[in-house]
Formats: sequence, C-alpha cells, structure tokens
Amino acid sequence: MYQAADNRYETMTYHRSGRSGLKLPAISLGLWHNFGGIDVLENGRAMLRRAFDLGITHFDLANNYGPPPGSAEEAFGRVLREDLRPYRDELIISTKAGYYMWPGPYGEWGSKKYLVSSLDQSLKRMGLEYVDIFYHHRPDPDTPLEETMAALDLIVRQGKALYVGLSNYRPEETREASRILKQLGTPAVIHQPNYSMMNRWIEEGLLDVLEEEGIGSIVFSPLEKGILTDRYLNGIAPDSRAAGPSVFLRPEDVNEERIAKVKQLNELAAARGQKLSQMALAWVLRDGRVTSALIGASKVSQIEDAVGALANRSFTQEELRKIDEILGF
Repeated sequence: MYQAADNRYETMTYHRSGRSGLKLPAISLGLWHNFGGIDVLENGRAMLRRAFDLGITHFDLANNYGPPPGSAEEAFGRVLREDLRPYRDELIISTKAGYYMWPGPYGEWGSKKYLVSSLDQSLKRMGLEYVDIFYHHRPDPDTPLEETMAALDLIVRQGKALYVGLSNYRPEETREASRILKQLGTPAVIHQPNYSMMNRWIEEGLLDVLEEEGIGSIVFSPLEKGILTDRYLNGIAPDSRAAGPSVFLRPEDVNEERIAKVKQLNELAAARGQKLSQMALAWVLRDGRVTSALIGASKVSQIEDAVGALANRSFTQEELRKIDEILGF
C-alpha cells in the first residue's frame, strides 16, 4: 500500500493563482502523454507517486488525453483509487473539454451541451464527484462566448468543479471571457497557454491581461516539446518523440539551426550548475505572473530533474541578455 512521503511539503514552492485562494505548486504534472492506454500503467503509477512525494499536488488532464482519448483519465482514476484516494483533499485535479471526443454536432468545441456532457464523462472515468479546475480547452468560433462561459458557471454551481479556467485563449478573448464570468459570479482563476524560451507569444499582451484580471497562469510545453533538454544535443535518438510517428514533435522541428542554439543554451545552463531543462523551467517561472510550469514526463527521473530546477530560479541580467541573444529575441 502506497504511503506518501512525510516530507513532501518541505521543498516545493506554492504560488497563489491570480487573486484567488487557490495555490499551485511551482511544478505541476500533465498527463497529456505517457499515461494513455498504449502506455505502461505501472510507469505512470510510479511517476504519479514520486511527483506527489516531491510536493507536486496538481495533476492536469483533459478529456482527449491518451491515446486513445479518455484513457489518461481512466489510468489516473485507477491510480487515484488504488494509491492516492486517502490524499484527495491535498490534490488539485484538473480536466478540460474543447477538442473532438465523439461524433455528431455535440462532440467538440464549446456548447453547453458538449461541456456538461464531457465533464460528466470525465468524472466517471476518474471516479470523482468533482474536479478542482475545469477548463474550456480552446475558443469556439461559432458558439457565443456567453453560452460557453455560462456552461462553466453552471458546472461550478452544480458542484462538479470548484474553479474554472481557460486554455489557448488570446488576450482579448481572455479579457471578454473574464468579464462575463465575473458578472456570472464564477471568475476565471487560471489560464493555460503554451510558453517557453523559444515561444514567447504570451508576453505580447496576455500576461498583462491576466495581471489586470487577477488570473493566474500555468504554462504548458515549457521545454518546447523536449527540444530544450539534452535529449537532442547529438541528434535524434531512436527512442525519442521526434523519431516516432507522433505529430507532437516532427523530425524537421529538430533542425541543425535549432540544435546549434540549444547547444549554446546548454553551455549556459552548465555554467549555472543546471541541466538545460532545469534552466528552461526556471526561465518561465522568473516572471511572477506565471503561477506554475506544467511538465510532461516519461520517467521518474525527469520529474526529479524538474523539481530540482527550483533550487536556482534567479537570473542575472547578463544571463537573460545571453539567452535572448542566442535565440534571436
């Protein structure tokens, strides 16, 4: 029987999400990959256990995570039932809806019909009465924003989620969604965008909107799909994402120009006493408006490395200038 480490809260840092009462660990674990039906359950179990032992209390899912879609929630539900159930009140569990899940006009996007139905399915797969955070996963160009936000409000009032959030919303979409949710009495507490040293779009308005609206942020792909690690310093490894059939990372994404930059970043990280992946995580967390960095992992050691990044999160102005110079910013 699993028993969590007694010292699990001694080294992790927790940040308040916007102006809410919700606190998230600086490092959160996402189950986008490596927890699906095609993966080894015991490896996923080991990663979830170790993450919690290190103070990672937030586990992030979505209805379509797998593959196949839904299987990550099923796997997480099993580990929750068998290992983590005694610690439910210490956990922040999130899921999302917005992408394709079933055929017909109600199987994706942002209608009230889809969002309520999808969360009901997610709760069943995970064996939960409620999730802590429920996100709308992407903006819907056809459904009125008022309907989508009313669905999020309804879900909270039904007791199926404690908080609501947005993902992949642009600055003005975020501002308008926040306005509607505040009027309804269920303010957004979190936004989940992609962000890394190589992908800085949220610095062009979104972070300002989140600060103004009192919304936190949890950034995904802070390691740029694995490129900001030592994984590809010597080419594409046979067992890497880029070598497989995944559309997540293609071989052409790992080109000579990019790897040359990664090698320079790796040298800078070494001078800081860090792995490149650790420096990349510290970099996204340098801005206080980023509440948490959401990592993916395929092995326990990657989670340990990520948490190790918290030992050195400060940068000199020269280090920041050098990173911008290497990457052309």
